[in-house]
Amino acid sequence: MVNPTCFSLKKIKVCDLFFAPACGIIEADYFEKGFAMIETAKQQERAILVGVELQETEHFDMSMEELASLAKTAGAEVVASYTQKRERYDSKSFVGSGKLEEIKAMVDADEITTVIVNNRLTPRQNTNLEAAFGVKVIDRMQLILDIFAMRARSHEGKLQVHLAQLKYMLPRLAGQGIMLSRQAGGIGSRGPGESQLELNRRSIRNQIADIERQLKVVEKNRETIREKRVDSTTFKIGLIGYTNAGKSTIMNLMTDDKQYEANELFATLDATTKKIYLKDQFQVTLTDTVGFIQDLPTELVAAFKSTLEESRNVDLLLHVIDASDPNHEEHEKVVLDILKDLDMTDIPRLAIYNKMDVADNLVATVFPNVRLSARDKGSREALRRLLIDEIQQIFEPFSIKVHQDQAYKLYQLSQLALLDSYTFETEVEEITGYISPKNKWKLEEFYD
Repeated sequence: MVNPTCFSLKKIKVCDLFFAPACGIIEADYFEKGFAMIETAKQQERAILVGVELQETEHFDMSMEELASLAKTAGAEVVASYTQKRERYDSKSFVGSGKLEEIKAMVDADEITTVIVNNRLTPRQNTNLEAAFGVKVIDRMQLILDIFAMRARSHEGKLQVHLAQLKYMLPRLAGQGIMLSRQAGGIGSRGPGESQLELNRRSIRNQIADIERQLKVVEKNRETIREKRVDSTTFKIGLIGYTNAGKSTIMNLMTDDKQYEANELFATLDATTKKIYLKDQFQVTLTDTVGFIQDLPTELVAAFKSTLEESRNVDLLLHVIDASDPNHEEHEKVVLDILKDLDMTDIPRLAIYNKMDVADNLVATVFPNVRLSARDKGSREALRRLLIDEIQQIFEPFSIKVHQDQAYKLYQLSQLALLDSYTFETEVEEITGYISPKNKWKLEEFYD
């Protein structure tokens, strides 16, 4: 059951019926809280999935399987899946007339409440499908927005999701058909949906502008923090990967943290950064970010670019891959394509094939790599050693001598570099190790 609390509006005619968990994502000055109670869906929604495979469509079966996982993550019971091969989408009804009647018969006979389409629908198609089926129709983009609204926790994350929802909704305000009010709540109804009050485009555009102004302030603060990180001597590692690959589990394994992890899509949305000791006093930061997915709505790509950019200034990327997923090669390609879009292909990468405890006959396609199960605590030491080896490849070797009466310098140096060995002599200590090229100049203070 979704949270029934919404905002009654006076200044702006928008009610948060689209995604109830997203209520509160706008500052109080946008709305006056009326705490109006909305009748919401109390039972699990029964959904039908619909997909059209064009000749040029790639990985169609994987996409439909993913749609089912998305629907379940949003709380739906997937009752059936209908697919059709066509040369092009029907401009009026997305599917052909015969398939339309077939789906309608299923909707009527099996108490279906929601039809989920595996493509972005035009407003016209959405209206026609809802009129034909007599139930709520949402597309893949709206479904992903739904899940993001459920998962967003930080103030910025909620603003970003709300902005994406409004931009998606803007061209769909007029003539959306019989289910426009979406008063029943539920999947596809947890965000800025249209209420019985008439929405006008000017109000929505004003709200979008207000949120964008807020985000500029947030992003400016984020950039200030990011610049400090760039200037710092701390080595930075970013976790990336397809959604549900196990990034948060890797994060928890290495940090002894209890960050939320689950076998579901988009369990983590907000970037999280933790410090860990890798060797002696040498610290690194580890950042977990939102998982990638194919056909991510453009509204979300733009909205979450600043969040994804948390990984742009790292020194090493850990690409986490679900080795147990039969579609892992396609997932790897999606991640690499997004890295290209973010101009991050020049950052050193190490692949982690996760969930090896349930994987069968893995053929690795990304190198260099390590194979492990993040659920196995013994994997922590193996990953730590591998990270040390990888960082040593990025760093430059050095050798210096320090007088024994200046032993305190050894502690300082262990914070700055990965120390390899110490050779004690009569008066001096010879230290070898590896240090970041950008920090090599700091070795000068250790020379006599």
